[in-house]
Amino acid sequence: MKAITLYDVALLAGVSYQTVSRVINDAEHVSARTREKVQQAMAELHYVPNLRAQQLAGKRIRTLGFITTDLALHAPSQIVSAVKLRASEQGASVLISMVEQPQQCQSALQALLAQRVEALLVNVPLDDRLAEQLRALASPVPVLFIDVSPAAQVNSLVFNAAQGARLGVEHLLSLGHQRIALLSGPESSVSARARLAGWKATLAEAGLEPIALAYGDWSAACGYEKGHLLLSAVELPDAILVANDQMALGVMRACAEKGISIPGQISVVGFDDTADSAWFSPPLTTVRQAFREAGEQSVEWLLAPTQGEECWQVQLPVTLVTRHSSARRVPQQAEYEDLAQQLRSLALRAEQLARK
Repeated sequence: MKAITLYDVALLAGVSYQTVSRVINDAEHVSARTREKVQQAMAELHYVPNLRAQQLAGKRIRTLGFITTDLALHAPSQIVSAVKLRASEQGASVLISMVEQPQQCQSALQALLAQRVEALLVNVPLDDRLAEQLRALASPVPVLFIDVSPAAQVNSLVFNAAQGARLGVEHLLSLGHQRIALLSGPESSVSARARLAGWKATLAEAGLEPIALAYGDWSAACGYEKGHLLLSAVELPDAILVANDQMALGVMRACAEKGISIPGQISVVGFDDTADSAWFSPPLTTVRQAFREAGEQSVEWLLAPTQGEECWQVQLPVTLVTRHSSARRVPQQAEYEDLAQQLRSLALRAEQLARK
């Protein structure tokens, strides 16, 4: 199929090649009627302007660079979607580089800088040293990070992961659960480590010890595998807090295979509030992270960074969404039998005292 060119548009619109070029580049001194004719011709021919050609012609195209982890995972894909949508609304484009390991970020950043991006967003779990190295390498191009610690000397926008874990644990405690296990994210993730710390701190404040901990890779398959591990203990947990909804789905599948009812025998709380979590069976109680808002705020800052304000961290709030995968703890049969035995012993002791 022959590619549509500016000359084809000009011929259909009945104007010159230069006039079409001026319309595409939003130049002045083009009448409204002429502009409308050219735009109608472009629509009819399905002509898409060549952005690279516009750049060579001198038109400034605002472009953001985005380095991210696996887009098969819910959180990164939702943030990317929000970033692209808001950037498009602002007349900017987004170049995406997906990496598998944090060590690949430097080469990804250099490749994006070579394409003249004017700002960078990095959604990869990074230690402080590597994040600071990337910031220095990108300078003077502004960089915003999404998965770094508060100690990193970089600008960052993150969710309050520790608070999210606290909300999940406090919810389970309010339902009478005391044996609360955690399926964490990978140890390399700053947000996963924050959730782990929140889980431990909230249990400690309640005078409880952690009973079981496993680390996952955020995938449903890993949740299934680690779910079987957590459920194989001699004494079943009352509840499991899971570091994201995809792993929670795997845990729920493991429960189903073992014949463990949710929430009858065990409660499950996830993290993220994915679009699908309300349709799990049962619908998943989860900690909501507002990914769309995070993506939108990131773009707002990247396109207009605050001058002179460096090394700040904004923590976005999280909220608990209560559904049917968590419920008040029901004592098991063995506990009923133990309570009955205690009552019988007390009754016998009372009878003995009454005879004296």
